[in-house]
Amino acid sequence: QVQLVESGGGLVQAGGSLRLSCAASGRTFSRQFMGWFRQAPGKEREFVAAISWTSSTYYADSVKGRFTISRDNAKNTVYLQMNSLKPEDTAVYYCAARDSSLSGSYYSSSRYDYWGQGTQVTVSS
Repeated sequence: QVQLVESGGGLVQAGGSLRLSCAASGRTFSRQFMGWFRQAPGKEREFVAAISWTSSTYYADSVKGRFTISRDNAKNTVYLQMNSLKPEDTAVYYCAARDSSLSGSYYSSSRYDYWGQGTQVTVSS
């Protein structure tokens, strides 16, 4: 089992920045494939970014160039640095983990085994 706890959400003006953190516990973290997803009101959960255990990164087109995912295996933590935030980035952001270290279908929420409780990000215009 893996437990994931997100933090770092909040209210920010458009153009601002936030850094989300996801602390993992419960099993070996260093080789797990990790992802961030988000869900806005009335919309389906969507892929944001993912990172492999070797720190290969993957991004949704909507956040490419603005968001950066990273991991610190010594701290069992994954980060999502969000810059140049837009009102359309407003959502609950979820951290997710796979039992596998593989990257196949990294954009699909159904391919992740563990989820955090989510953290709210609100971007005002």
